[in-house]
Order: sequence, then structure tokens, then C-alpha cells
Amino acid sequence: MSDLNQDEKFNLITRNLQEFLGADKIREVLAKRDLKVYWGTAPTGKPHIGYFVPMTKLADFLKAGCHVTVLFADLHAYLDNQKAPWDLLKLRTKYYEAAIKAMLTSIGVPIDRLKFVVGTSYQLSREYTLDMYRLLAMTTEHSAKKAGAEVVKQVESPLLSGLVYPLLQALDEEYLDVDAQFGGVDQRKIFVYAEKFLPQIGYTKRAHLMNVMVGGLSGSKMSSSDPDSKLDLLEEADSVVAKLKKAFCEEGNVDDNPILSFIKIVIFPANSLTKPDYKFVVTRPEKFGGNVSFSNAEELEEAFRTKKLHPGDLKAAAATAINALLEPIRQAFRADPALLQLAAEAYPAPKPKVTAEVSRLDIRVGKVLEVEQHPERDNLYVEKIDLGEPTGPRTIVSGLAKYISKEDFTGRLVLVVANMKPAKFAGVMSAGMLLAASNADKSEVELLEPNEDSEVGEHVIFEGFASTPDESLNPKQKVFEKCAVDFRTTEECVAVYKDTPFQTSQGNVTVKSLKLATIG
Repeated sequence: MSDLNQDEKFNLITRNLQEFLGADKIREVLAKRDLKVYWGTAPTGKPHIGYFVPMTKLADFLKAGCHVTVLFADLHAYLDNQKAPWDLLKLRTKYYEAAIKAMLTSIGVPIDRLKFVVGTSYQLSREYTLDMYRLLAMTTEHSAKKAGAEVVKQVESPLLSGLVYPLLQALDEEYLDVDAQFGGVDQRKIFVYAEKFLPQIGYTKRAHLMNVMVGGLSGSKMSSSDPDSKLDLLEEADSVVAKLKKAFCEEGNVDDNPILSFIKIVIFPANSLTKPDYKFVVTRPEKFGGNVSFSNAEELEEAFRTKKLHPGDLKAAAATAINALLEPIRQAFRADPALLQLAAEAYPAPKPKVTAEVSRLDIRVGKVLEVEQHPERDNLYVEKIDLGEPTGPRTIVSGLAKYISKEDFTGRLVLVVANMKPAKFAGVMSAGMLLAASNADKSEVELLEPNEDSEVGEHVIFEGFASTPDESLNPKQKVFEKCAVDFRTTEECVAVYKDTPFQTSQGNVTVKSLKLATIG
């Protein structure tokens, strides 16, 4: 129980937030009892230093007497484009818990007052599932896409998992029995969705608390899935220095400066928890003004704005401060072999890519712009196919006239082997080869189909295999023919090379219906 009065608790709960919704709701609860709040995180990529922003806010909540729940949203992580299989998600959930506890301990937050919950411990229950269906029954595709617009990748034809994601996050508020949900400002549209739809299924409208988002080192959002934008919690000290040296930090620019922003919303608040009189120290030679310290972010920004502080000196001081913040976490993991083993298993090093014949193929996504009958052969088409090249669409001849109409062919996305040596087919030069699947007697043929949201010109990849395509394949080496021996479709109609799927950025390449068919 906190000794603060109601107003002091409210001010502590809402300080340093970018925005909050439901102030009246918070005050109403505080007039009766302490607030119950939850913060959730999906265990996908490795936690990075940006997580110190919510951690310092959790400290405020605890100081204000709040009952705080930390949710490890493993089901949400799975729905997020299936970035990891279940067995890996279990390990990552354990890693997240260990890392977050180490972070909180390092900044003096008492973790014994926190409640840690794993999403699937209740999200697979009959009651939760029925409530999810109730929300599905009243949520339009538009509302679901709008709610997840800042969190879930937006594409023209989204996966259902991405549409369900915001609904589950709203429902978590009821099943975690909280008064408020806390998250980044990028969650705002999900919060607004929750405020609108939870009352429609008979549940209380909650308050919502939003912290500022941490910019990445390059100026974009700091992301667990982008290694160049972030610093991991276990990042070695020399790596921190190296990444800070390369970070964007324009002299005199205080409006778009990820380093200044991070110092303001992480370094000062995190250190002030254990050191009320904390000063940010910049060490520099006397000839450049000597050492200087700053009591708050505003003083630091003014010195940088007026160019009294050089970007190089700011970067060096930031690296020192960040390493001081991370060192207790690194030490906690170094002292426990089980934690190091957990980190290695949760985020295994990528397997080295294999170079094979398929590595030499340049297979790309193309869009069919025009289809004409070959002037001399009834079984041939002459197509104009856009591969996203500055030279314009390519002319490609294919033997598909017996299998697909011009109308069905025109406008669709296809796969093209783009580095075949140009060759004439009945007098027409063809600059590539379309890929299609066929049954044993060639009586049925179907084009390979990339997801409709794939980008024109993007390269098809085979996970685990390097991509080092020849500029132009030598016909005498029969590279394509050797690869085609191992091309086929699966029982699920997925195109594969030696059991490895053909993939674009939008997922597996498929055919309409041909199973266990050859590809050529």
C-alpha cells in the first residue's frame, strides 16, 4: 500500500506518458482502491534497450501502489506471421521473463510485487474462446484492420491471424482483471477498439496508458526484428560503442535525434530510480571544453541545439551510459550458465546457408501485362511480363496456350526464371521462362502462384540456401535441368525444392490444385 494520496498516485501513474485515455476511470478507481494495470509483450525478437521505457514506467506504477501484471503474449507472438514455432516460443517466453526480471532488478524495481502471466495459460480456455467468437461476430474486417494498423503488417490480403490479434489484446483486459492497459502509443488503435467493443459483450471499459516509442539508431522505430536499429540487452560493450558511432546524430538537430531521445526517455528516468541526483556526464579533452554534466534532458538538448556539444562527444557519453545500464544484466546472465544456455536455445544462431545449383537460379515475381497468340504456333503464347526492371517488360514465350485462356493469364502474378539465356522459339526471342507444375502425362498444367501481395520483381528464396545467381545461365551446364529434378509440389500444393518451399516475402508459393506434380 502506497502512502501517497489520490492525486499524487494519479500524477505518478500518468507522468511521462505520451497519452492516456480514461482519466476519469483512473480517478474513480483510485478513490476506492489501488489501480490494477497490465503490460503485455509478445516474445518474438530479442528484447532490446527500448524495453527500459516500459520498465521505468512499471516502477512508477508500483510506487503508486498499483497491482501490476506482466503478460508474456505467446499466442499473440504465434499469430504475428508465425515468426516462431511453438517449441521455440516456449523457450523465448522463458527468456523474456528472465531478461525482464534482470532489467527491473538492475534499475531497482522490486519484482516480488509483480505478477507474471503467460498468455496461453488462459487464452485457450473455453470461456476465452467463446468470447473471442463473440467479438468476431461483431467485428468487421475494416474495424480489425484499423485496430491493428500500427502493430500488424498491413497488406491488401491480410492473414486472418493478423485480424484476430487486436481482438485478443482487447479481451486480455477482462481475463487479466485489470482497470487499465499500458503499452506503446503504437497500440492506440487497439486500445480504442477495446474501449468500443468490450462494453458490447458486457465487459467494463478500461483506461489506457501510452508511453512514447523509442526511435531506432537509424531514426526509425526500434524493432526486435531489425538488428541494425537496436541494441540487445546482452549486447557487448564494444558493440554498443560501434553501433552508437554509426547512429544518426546530425549536429544541432534536436527534433530528429534518436540518441538524444533515448537519453531523455530512458537514461535519465532509469537512473533517477536509484540515483535521484543523477547527472549525464560527457567526458572530453580540455581543448574541446573539458568534461560537462547535465542534470536533465532539457539542458542537454539546449547544449546540443546551440552546438556547444559535438555529436561525437554525445555518442561516446551515450555509449558509456548505456553500457552502465546493461552491465548488471550482462553480469546476471554470465553468472548463470542456465540463462546463457536458455538464450542460445531461444535464439539459435542461423544455420550457414548452403550453396547449391538452385543458388544459381534467378527466380523472380513477374506480372503478366499482355498475352498474344504466337504468330506461327497454336500451342505457344507470347507474353509481356513486368519484372520491375527499368528496361521495361520482357517478352517471354511459353507453351501454355492449351492450358490457360488469355483472359485468365493476363494480370496475374507468376514466377519467371530471369537469367535463362535468351533464345528464339519459332522466330520469337524469349527472355526468360515461366514456371508451372504439370501432372505425369502433361494433361494438366498450372502456373506457380506467389501470394497476391508479393512485390513485382522480388526474388524467390529457398530458406537455408544461398542466393548467388549467375548473370546468365550457360545452357551447356544444364543448371536449371539439374534443379528441376528436385522441383515438385507437395500434398498441400506448395512448390518445393528438396522439401524447401519456394518463398517470397509474403510466404510460400503454391499451385491451385496439382499435388505431387513436377515443376518446369
